[in-house]
Amino acid sequence: MPIRSPRLFLAVLALLAVASILLATMVGSTVTGPGAWLGAVANPDSHAGEVLWRLRLPRALAAFVVGGLLSLSGCLMQVLLRNPLADPYILGVSGGAAFFTLAGMGLGVAAAWWPPLALAGALVSIIIVFGLARGSGPWSGTRLLLTGVVTASGWGALITLLLAQSDDSSLRGMLFWLMGDLGYARLPGWAVVVLALSLLLALGYARGLNVLAMGETTAKLLGESTRRLLWGIYFVASVLTAAAVSIAGSIGFVGLIVPHLARLLVGADHRVLVPAATLFGGSFLVLSDTLARTVIAPRQLPVGVVTALLGVPLFLLLLNRARVRGGAR
Repeated sequence: MPIRSPRLFLAVLALLAVASILLATMVGSTVTGPGAWLGAVANPDSHAGEVLWRLRLPRALAAFVVGGLLSLSGCLMQVLLRNPLADPYILGVSGGAAFFTLAGMGLGVAAAWWPPLALAGALVSIIIVFGLARGSGPWSGTRLLLTGVVTASGWGALITLLLAQSDDSSLRGMLFWLMGDLGYARLPGWAVVVLALSLLLALGYARGLNVLAMGETTAKLLGESTRRLLWGIYFVASVLTAAAVSIAGSIGFVGLIVPHLARLLVGADHRVLVPAATLFGGSFLVLSDTLARTVIAPRQLPVGVVTALLGVPLFLLLLNRARVRGGAR
């Protein structure tokens, strides 16, 4: 049952976001405990201060932004396709971004150029899917989904071919990045701008999203320009996905699970659901990344592995809950 005070819940989620980032800066092989953390904050030139300010805080902020990007994208994709199983990676955008980035890695391109490569690959994928799915007739979510799935499969085949031809020295790093890795992630300013602008656009689309969730026919009867709205949602969701992949690789389940959980807690009103999913997704990925770098320290796990291990049981629980509720009716 949705929470009766969504605004209070949004405030709680904002506090959770701050708490998750503080925890991420505190937990690890050094700077553990409030006293040591305060000492590191006060002395940024010390070893503990260097770890906190130059490693952990940028990584935690990057994780929060990537989680917000994926969750917001998943929220929009589920409305776009009117499918609760839709996630940010379903339409092939991440495949294009991943292929271009991995190709750059294989050619020895510096890490600073990986985000532009990922954005270029995502743009190519957007153009392919948009061009093939647009057609001349009325909008078809099914045509878009099929085009995206086939495009994603094509990118997957190219990525497999690329990995098979890579030498052993670069293969491990490429696989680690492909599974989702925040080990070398830093928070670029443009990603914050993308998230903020997309959040504002999604809030501006909130009424249209609420109507569209009831069906395209209903939306047309209520005066919504569905074709323009649908393509706008697709473009924003694709840009969000491309930005997330360019920073941290392919991190699964965040864009699938978090919108579901947020919808159960705050309801289906996108004026509340959109910011709730964004905040919740950011906190979820920060906590997942903290587990990824501490559970078998000093070794680190790809954060995509942790989100999958957490996401699979959560998703099965949601499915079982839906089945029980359906049987009760």
